[in-house]
Amino acid sequence: MKRKMPPAVTILLAMLLGILIGYVVFLNFPDKKAASEIAGYISIMSDIFLRLIKMLIAPLVFSTLVVGIAHMGDASAVGRVFGKALGWFVTASLISLVLGLVMANLLEPGKNLGLPLPDIGASAGLATSKFTLKDFVSHLVPKSFAEAMANNEILQIVVFSMFFGVAMAALGDKAKVLVTAIDELSYVMLKITGYVMKLAPLAVLAAMAATVSVNGLEILLKFAVFMGDFYLGLFLLWGVLILAGFAFLGPRVFKLLVLIKEAFLLSFATASSEAAYPKILDALDRFGVKRKISSFVMPMGYSFNLDGSMMYCTFATLFIAQAYDIHLPLSTQITMLLILMMTSKGMAGVPRASLVVIAATLNQFHIPEAGLLLILGVDTFLDMGRSATNAVGNSIATAVVAKWEGELLPEEAADMNARAMDAAAVRVVSQ
Repeated sequence: MKRKMPPAVTILLAMLLGILIGYVVFLNFPDKKAASEIAGYISIMSDIFLRLIKMLIAPLVFSTLVVGIAHMGDASAVGRVFGKALGWFVTASLISLVLGLVMANLLEPGKNLGLPLPDIGASAGLATSKFTLKDFVSHLVPKSFAEAMANNEILQIVVFSMFFGVAMAALGDKAKVLVTAIDELSYVMLKITGYVMKLAPLAVLAAMAATVSVNGLEILLKFAVFMGDFYLGLFLLWGVLILAGFAFLGPRVFKLLVLIKEAFLLSFATASSEAAYPKILDALDRFGVKRKISSFVMPMGYSFNLDGSMMYCTFATLFIAQAYDIHLPLSTQITMLLILMMTSKGMAGVPRASLVVIAATLNQFHIPEAGLLLILGVDTFLDMGRSATNAVGNSIATAVVAKWEGELLPEEAADMNARAMDAAAVRVVSQ
């Protein structure tokens, strides 16, 4: 029987081919406007793929989360898992922010930049409304479930689903039919997800080609120091996350990393954590995490556990301050870190969320917002690393919470479950 190419290899080849196609377009169409127009057509495939993923996220999160909570049995179990997950997320976010702060102070990527600085009065054109705790808490609760679904407000969907799942669990046998129906809905959504994921290599190719068509590869050379320093910070953050996973999961954490490699590459190439969500759920199933845990912790992680984005917030803010030769004392930096800890929560789903958070922070500390214009050109390349890091962080967090709850299958049972999933997939394809 002919061996199929592993999906991760297919995505990697698509990335390389996309870079090649994009560079050919960049060389043949030096006019930025013409290149942008061509890139717009090239990116149609990646835009459609991301829209399809967004179309699936809300019903997938609702159906899997409601069934997971209903199977937990009672509200105390839900509260316990919520508390453990939130504790991990807050700790991981704090470590990410501190690491970004330390790396920016040690490496000083903004000093002696050698690039013309944007005029201080220039605007980056990003909304920077002041954050208040009242707004954050109010935003947690949906005014309408339909509106939350329509706007893909993951956090609001999680809140409604928690109430819905706990109520079904409390009703017991009375809600049995409804639990079964929503469980079937989750399988239908996962089936549709399988169809959509077949487009992933094409989407990756289009995303990379469109990005390189407009920016070329020369822009990476201009910002080589800044990007190199940031990715060095990301490597260190991956090391910290893996070390934390090793502390709780032992050597088995490396198996998890192998299982999520496709999701990692997908989120990196599309610069979207959402694109990897279905693949991470599948990888966690194969790792042995019970769905009632993964379907609860993962959506929470998409709002509260954006490790790569956290690190970028402190790193980029200090980079801009250094570029304009603005000295920030340690006390101010710590205040900034604590503010970022709060303002960054619940920002998932906001376009270029990290930039919006950074813009608001720059205003608050009287650092020129124009500095964002320095990094806008390479933000897509940086967003790739941020998104991939978010995928790694959420995968490890979910596996650790499952271990804490005793809901992680032993390795042998997980392997058997993975083989059963593969066999079921083969049967479906052959039918």
